[in-house]
Amino acid sequence: MPEFLDTRIEYLKGIGPQKAALLNTELGIFTYADLLEYYPFRHEDRSRIYKISEIREDMPYIQVSGRLSTFKIIGTGFKKRLTATIEDGSGRLELVWFQGINWVVKKLVPGAEYIAFGKPTAYGHQFNIAHPEMDILSEASAQRGLVPVYPLTEKIKTKSIDSKAISKAIQLLLPQASPHIKETLSDEVLEKYKLLRRKDAIQFIHFPPRLQELDKAIARLKFEELFFIQLKLLKQMGNRKEAARGQIFKGSDRLTEFYKSHLPFDLTNAQKKVIKEIYQDLCSGKQMNRLLQGDVGSGKTIVAFLCMLIGTDHEAQSCIMAPTEILAQQHFTTISAWAELAGIRAVLLTGSTKKAARKPILEDLAEGKIDIIIGTHALLEDPVVFKNLGLCVIDEQHRFGVAQRAKLWMKNSRFAPHILVMTATPIPRTLAMTLYGDLDVSVIDELPVGRKPIQTVHQYDKDILKVYGFMRKQVQEGRQVYVVFPLIEESEKIDLKNLSDGFDSIENAFQEYSVSMVHGRLKNENKDYEMQRFIKNETQIMVATTVIEVGVNVPNASVMVIFNAERFGLSQLHQLRGRVGRGADQSYCILMTDFKLSADARKRIDTMCSTNNGFEIADVDLSLRGPGDMAGTMQSGLPDLKLANLAQDSVILTHARQTAQDILTEDSDLSLPKNRPMKDVLIKKHVEGFTWSKIS
Repeated sequence: MPEFLDTRIEYLKGIGPQKAALLNTELGIFTYADLLEYYPFRHEDRSRIYKISEIREDMPYIQVSGRLSTFKIIGTGFKKRLTATIEDGSGRLELVWFQGINWVVKKLVPGAEYIAFGKPTAYGHQFNIAHPEMDILSEASAQRGLVPVYPLTEKIKTKSIDSKAISKAIQLLLPQASPHIKETLSDEVLEKYKLLRRKDAIQFIHFPPRLQELDKAIARLKFEELFFIQLKLLKQMGNRKEAARGQIFKGSDRLTEFYKSHLPFDLTNAQKKVIKEIYQDLCSGKQMNRLLQGDVGSGKTIVAFLCMLIGTDHEAQSCIMAPTEILAQQHFTTISAWAELAGIRAVLLTGSTKKAARKPILEDLAEGKIDIIIGTHALLEDPVVFKNLGLCVIDEQHRFGVAQRAKLWMKNSRFAPHILVMTATPIPRTLAMTLYGDLDVSVIDELPVGRKPIQTVHQYDKDILKVYGFMRKQVQEGRQVYVVFPLIEESEKIDLKNLSDGFDSIENAFQEYSVSMVHGRLKNENKDYEMQRFIKNETQIMVATTVIEVGVNVPNASVMVIFNAERFGLSQLHQLRGRVGRGADQSYCILMTDFKLSADARKRIDTMCSTNNGFEIADVDLSLRGPGDMAGTMQSGLPDLKLANLAQDSVILTHARQTAQDILTEDSDLSLPKNRPMKDVLIKKHVEGFTWSKIS
């Protein structure tokens, strides 16, 4: 038997098929449950009625009560407006409408007592309110106190469904629905965090008697929202660990030998800690699914290589998949040198690999003669067959889609390959718990010994000659310089420095030095040629777009100059800055902007100048952009949040995750009677498509 709250919205009194169709398409309201969970985005305090004589221009909104004396329509066409006058004995107030005039006229009754609500505006020596909300005084009792305001689309507003109509429908539904609103959390959880029962929270988020009840309702519903996301992710993690067998890599002579005899530098304590965490996973017999976060230059690649060495002692192959050929080539250059020292074979496979070279690589890979293969999306192709794929390292994983990662994951039919997902894009803790909450997380939060913090400064365009002088001094001392522009060609719509003009200016200013240019439209072979020239110090200055954001490792480069820095996001600026500071020399990042900066742009620039900590930068980025925009750049699949905000609700999220963890530790199947309501919610959400990828 269908549940009451699953009843279609058209069956609610006053809705009907036509309004229901609008609510379906415009607001996503299909059932009674959807309507109850369509929360207001703010409440207006209409507890006080002002006298007209008390109105001041600095008042955001006011409510007055008086007699409607006159109204008339003035003008025609686009200049048509409706004006009315309301009097309360202390003064007169003009009301004006520019839209929906015919509909408003039908509602107005001259001589009737009204309550009018809206924002007052001074007009000469009088005040008026444009498009006020009007209620006949005798019918307005329901619109007193804290009144909910609901988000609406422009289309639905033109069809006479306003916030008041939504409020009225919910007010009608609540008494009928209240007995059917089931509790979703256990009594233990409610008591621990002093949360309202769900039935009361739904009532108070729409119609709170006081602000205290509204705050309690919001807190309860935010906790519930975040709790079930975390419960789902942690349950999924537990299920995967139980179901997915992984190859056991226990002990490694090659790792020991390489560590003692060939490691080119000392590992940081953070790197050692992360390797230990990964090694424990590789020994467990369960498939590893781990996210490795590390700031730019923190040494993630050597960690990945040492873990791959462990696999080679157990006749397992490893792969590294990178999003660009530049990054894949960079990984190959670094790893192949280490592989040679360790006595194993590493190869590179990208879309640019010639057919003649590709065939023997594929044959050797299938026969197990290749230990490590490094590549791009080319690794996903069907002809790429492994003899025994044991470890997949996915770099800058947010640039790969879920289906792509899954295809790589399926290239071993006997065992699920261990998965190590790496990112140099610091992810705020709250976002990581939601986007990657079903992964184990390791963090390298320490830079290698000898690295000096990059000095970042902000300069205005008028200071360009001073900046050129600094660049020249650095080049004279044997160092190299990156110069980044946001565009390849001039745009008529956006007045930005473009790459072509920038290249010409730099060449003219530095005629005694070699200058190269790299951008995304270059053919791969030309791009690689220019990159290699810069790596070999055959060119001293590289003018580029953000194509160099990841994967370029030139320890001799000590200066990064970014023009129109206000046009870049914080994450991009941090990634670009990470191209320098990779050697022992002091490095610098110079952010060039115009004088005119928005508040957000200035905040980004100031943040870059004040800290090198990627996680601090990520937290600021989250607060500026919001979780939706940040997650969008990560192909996240971030679940829709109706109330919770990952930038603001970190404490609630932490409590929700810990609570979910405690419950699953005690009752992994949620089979205890007290946990049955939570299990029912998970089952229902799963049916409705509340799923995340099993593939990292």
